[in-house]
Amino acid sequence: MVDPTSELEEDVDEESAPRCAACGEPALGVGRRTVTWVEDGDAVHRRFCSEACRAAWEDERPSAGT
Repeated sequence: MVDPTSELEEDVDEESAPRCAACGEPALGVGRRTVTWVEDGDAVHRRFCSEACRAAWEDERPSAGT
């Protein structure tokens, strides 16, 4: 399937899609969310299949507790 949210319009199927950090389901489609931050000079990403999973995630970012 062509992911409509991808700027590159790349083909992404359920098996190759990134997994939701909260529930483990494929993070595909228009409902997906991504949280990105920089840690020790590297970009770190957590992907979610929905806003509900994003909200349920226990934020692990270093600045989350401040």
